[in-house]
Amino acid sequence: MDSKAKLILHPVRMKIVQTLIGKKELNVQQIQGKLKDVPQATLYRHLNKLLEAEVLQVVKENQIRGTIEKIYALNEHELSDKGNLQKLSRDEHLNLFLTFMTHLLGQYEAYLQQEQFDLVKDGVSFRQAMVYLSDQELQNFHVELSNVFKKVMDNEPTSERAVRHISTIMMPEAKK
Repeated sequence: MDSKAKLILHPVRMKIVQTLIGKKELNVQQIQGKLKDVPQATLYRHLNKLLEAEVLQVVKENQIRGTIEKIYALNEHELSDKGNLQKLSRDEHLNLFLTFMTHLLGQYEAYLQQEQFDLVKDGVSFRQAMVYLSDQELQNFHVELSNVFKKVMDNEPTSERAVRHISTIMMPEAKK
């Protein structure tokens, strides 16, 4: 399957995309500062893949001494194209979801493999809620949830802040 969704679901590329969400424009050093666990050569390789797929775009080029500094941003038009997702088969959708879930499982396993961990202190939780919403209520909920995410997504890394992964999955119950 050659889809942008599958391309983005790679762990490093997902981190890059998450770093640029919210119309951020960053250079490689700024992205590297937020993704300290990603080696620079790896970062460049994945930036290039995202550029080739037009998920990212270079929005500015600054001449700095003898080099060109590129400023990257998400290509919002490409990411908002819901037509790409609608073209996928049921099996391709299931494969994307499985890839996403495997990524989450890998992150959770890595957390549990640490020498010491404290689920309560670290704020680890996972839950599922069944809610009844009209289409309009669902739209309002999406907007409110997005606003809550936006409030914390711009936080810069500090010695007091730990990276917290928050994932959401919303789906209707299957009709019988």
